[in-house]
Amino acid sequence: MKIAVIGTGNVGGALATKWANSGHTIYLGANDLDSFKGKELLKNQNTTVNTIADAVANSEIILLATPATVAVEVTKSLGDTTGKVIIDAMNIIMGRGPTGYSNTADAVLANTPTADVVKCFNTTGFNNMLNPMYGSTAIDAFVAGDSERGKSMAIALAKDAGFGECYDIGGNDKFQLMEQFAWFWINLAMFKGQGRDIGFKLLKR
Repeated sequence: MKIAVIGTGNVGGALATKWANSGHTIYLGANDLDSFKGKELLKNQNTTVNTIADAVANSEIILLATPATVAVEVTKSLGDTTGKVIIDAMNIIMGRGPTGYSNTADAVLANTPTADVVKCFNTTGFNNMLNPMYGSTAIDAFVAGDSERGKSMAIALAKDAGFGECYDIGGNDKFQLMEQFAWFWINLAMFKGQGRDIGFKLLKR
């Protein structure tokens, strides 16, 4: 797949690395091509840096992994997203997010042409994206959104990143639940002293 990664910090960098290593073509989108976070990502032959507009134009999927506070601004900078899938990996944390929205995916939907917006890769830490293995068990990912096409692509990319499964938890009405799940992980990891090396796995009888 051809993937634009907007936000090359911890989460965007981790997923860009895993996807490039899986053979996907990665277009990093940056405001400044000479000075941006994640220059080491260019060591992979499947990864290039581009303006945000060019990264989006060249891609079929767009990962948004920027701070939630700039979700609207970044979404508006994408240009024409018609026919493209947007994967939102952002979270509003402790009220810091786009004004007037309870979650970032709704803010994205309200400010871009495509309706193929899903929320995924937001419910665990970037360390678990770099290495989702706990012993011989891979932790799981989760995805929400009305777009069946978008969810199908996100599920495939989660498995390419090494997650065991990626479970569909519902439509756009579950965007808020996804962010609450992220906060649950953050609370355990950061505030309850469990540390970042924790992950979730759905078990069945």
